[in-house]
Amino acid sequence: MHAPSSPTPSAKATAYQAREPDAAGVIHWSEVENRTWQTLMERQLTLIEGRVCQQYLDGLERLALPTDRIPQLGDVDRVLEQATGWKTAQVPALIPFDTFFQLLANRRFPVATFIRTPEELDYLKEPDIFHEIFGHCPMLTNEAFAEFTATYGRIGLAAEPKDRVYLARLYWMTVEFGLVDTPDGRRIYGGGIISSPKETLHALSDTPVHAPFDALDALRTPYRIDILQPLYYVLDSLDRLEELSQRDLMALVEEAKAQGLFKPRFPPKPKSETEPRPTADEARPTGSDDADNDRRSEHA
Repeated sequence: MHAPSSPTPSAKATAYQAREPDAAGVIHWSEVENRTWQTLMERQLTLIEGRVCQQYLDGLERLALPTDRIPQLGDVDRVLEQATGWKTAQVPALIPFDTFFQLLANRRFPVATFIRTPEELDYLKEPDIFHEIFGHCPMLTNEAFAEFTATYGRIGLAAEPKDRVYLARLYWMTVEFGLVDTPDGRRIYGGGIISSPKETLHALSDTPVHAPFDALDALRTPYRIDILQPLYYVLDSLDRLEELSQRDLMALVEEAKAQGLFKPRFPPKPKSETEPRPTADEARPTGSDDADNDRRSEHA
């Protein structure tokens, strides 16, 4: 998931510089950047075998992402637009909250046009182009997933800041870190898992808790973005996402607020690593619970 930031002057600045396309819309990546993409692709393609859902694999095949270079967004757009009417949107590393929801509502998936350095292969504070393209875009060729994501954007755009905090938990437990049961067994569909070697192995291990997906439970579940997840919600089918997009999510948010959050399954973040919590207007979708203010490398 792309990380929105507060548009206020107090927002934490990004350390990454997004590349701009030329007049023809082409981004000229360096040899080092293309090699980094190749390293990440080769590593993850091996790890996801037998672990990701068929819908992701179908989308990956349709996108035909190159392994030896970073793809151009226009090439990705042609496939997404034909499949589900989605396109990417080139953005800086951090964007305002409203911009994030506006893009999703209009079936535009924000992609920051930078890639991690070779020194950051296993840890990155903000979502880069590998996370967004490899982790998320294949699933956007699936109609149920694509519709849910667009619906989420429309609802988030209209929501009050204090309610967006709850919606963020739902996104986190589905689009980023969701699992699904299939005829072939339990599989991954969340992009935050798929683009992360450690999370890919951890998610389907015996270590975390797997719970049947319930939208209200997801809205009430705290998370931390700087650790391997202790809990994953499991859909019985990806069609549940399309059904979820038909429900009154804001009514569920009100119910979640009335019932309160579940007890966290993780310890508080050490104080030395904790930044001041943002206000409701500044809260980011992936940084709304206890000590979640640093963008985690869920994609690294």
